[in-house]
Amino acid sequence: MSEPAAPDPRRVLLLRGVNVGGVRLPMAEFRAMLGGLGLQGVQSYIQSGNAVFRATGDPGPAIAAGLAERFGLNLGLFLYDLPRYRAILAANPRAEAGRADGARVYLYFLARPVAVDLAPVLAHARHGEALSVTPEAIYFHAPMGMGRSVLAEKLAGALKTGFTARNQRSAEAILALAEAL
Repeated sequence: MSEPAAPDPRRVLLLRGVNVGGVRLPMAEFRAMLGGLGLQGVQSYIQSGNAVFRATGDPGPAIAAGLAERFGLNLGLFLYDLPRYRAILAANPRAEAGRADGARVYLYFLARPVAVDLAPVLAHARHGEALSVTPEAIYFHAPMGMGRSVLAEKLAGALKTGFTARNQRSAEAILALAEAL
């Protein structure tokens, strides 16, 4: 009998609300903090709290404590092993539209499955907007952009769980960084 394969140590971390609404997190200092926690190969993507690294076990509690101690921040942490993150992206039924324009398809990563009926929210869809909901994510196609979407505004207000959103282009770039580790 062969030994079971070791779990993939590559992790994807998405933070909610970084560098928006006055919440500032310098990425170089953030990467240094993650490295100081013993995480390996730490890289960040753009300035909004996205990081990839290698780790064993669950580094979430140590990351949360480090953010609080070093930066005074208590942020939503969305931490995935690489296979799970990859599966969330692969489940995107709006991926084809995202390949055409990755800045118009958004993935809302959910802290837990949505516990509310989104039908009233969908009544606000305009200009080809569409949502698909899974237990781990909401996939949102906003052909006119998020800034002009009433549906996006209503969706954020209706969700009764923590979430963080990334456009498909960013989500795929984060995946590529993690896969290259």
